[in-house]
Amino acid sequence: MERGARYLKTSGQESDGSFSPKAGPAVTALVVTALVGGGVPADDPALARALAHLLTFRQPDGGIHTPGAPVANYETAIAMMALAACNTGGRFDQELSAAAAFLKALQWDEGEGRGPDDPAYGGAGYGRQQRPDLSNTQFFIDALRAAGAAEDDPAIQRALKFVSRTQNLPGPHNDQPFPAKNPDGGFYYTPAAGGESQAGKMPDGGLRSYGSMTYAGLKSMIYAGVSRDDPRVKAAVAWLAKHYTFAENPGMGDSGLFYYLHTAAKSLDAFEVATFTDEAGAKHDWRDELSTAILARQQENGAWTNTNARWMEGDPNLVTAYALLALARCLP
Repeated sequence: MERGARYLKTSGQESDGSFSPKAGPAVTALVVTALVGGGVPADDPALARALAHLLTFRQPDGGIHTPGAPVANYETAIAMMALAACNTGGRFDQELSAAAAFLKALQWDEGEGRGPDDPAYGGAGYGRQQRPDLSNTQFFIDALRAAGAAEDDPAIQRALKFVSRTQNLPGPHNDQPFPAKNPDGGFYYTPAAGGESQAGKMPDGGLRSYGSMTYAGLKSMIYAGVSRDDPRVKAAVAWLAKHYTFAENPGMGDSGLFYYLHTAAKSLDAFEVATFTDEAGAKHDWRDELSTAILARQQENGAWTNTNARWMEGDPNLVTAYALLALARCLP
């Protein structure tokens, strides 16, 4: 972790304090959160420069994003987690409150003309796509919780309704047509706008479950206060037990591998288990196995990258941040 942090501070940071500035503020924010989680003090000069750069993206509406960006939800949510990680003495309380209000205004609900029966209801997403997705919604929930929102916050409970509709689990929480065609308990990308899974559709129109979204779904349900005895949580855990691995992103191969590893670490940490039992009944020290998988991929310069560059995982700043965020959850 120290080697990864050293790489980011000495090789990854631009003179203006940013990291990978062509991507907007999000990579800078992820790096800030990762460095703090790895033990770098919030007053470290590199972090101070990064935070100053991040705050240049504050908008009058409370969002923290590139002006006119179609990814305002994503950028603001990631920025909120960075500010929350550095919020010593409440120094960023005002910014966090304004950003939370901005996110809630973006949420797909009655304000966008969407009622509870709409598959988009409660979700968060990218602007140009005109539909919410589970990836953005998990960051939405993460950000609100990091900023102090309770699990029963109305916005989080609306988001839970959307999250439940991204699960391949027929029942009272999912009225969509996809789960009946693939009732395996895993999660897919979105039920909105006709439904989509990054792992593809089945011949009959079912949406394939995959690893990163299933961990995202499980974590989101935990953060929204869903009990581990709830059928939704049990079904998610059963899917993950069947596909337990840190060698790949199940259902996606090496696509989004480090996004997957970081999401898995956060989810299993939130699930509060020291060991995870796979489908065959074998118990796994997931912290040891996940950290071993990450450390085996670290480069000589301290950074990480994915040989599959999909979803920007060829960017060492982004991927090193993912790795450090995951390793922080693997500490004893």
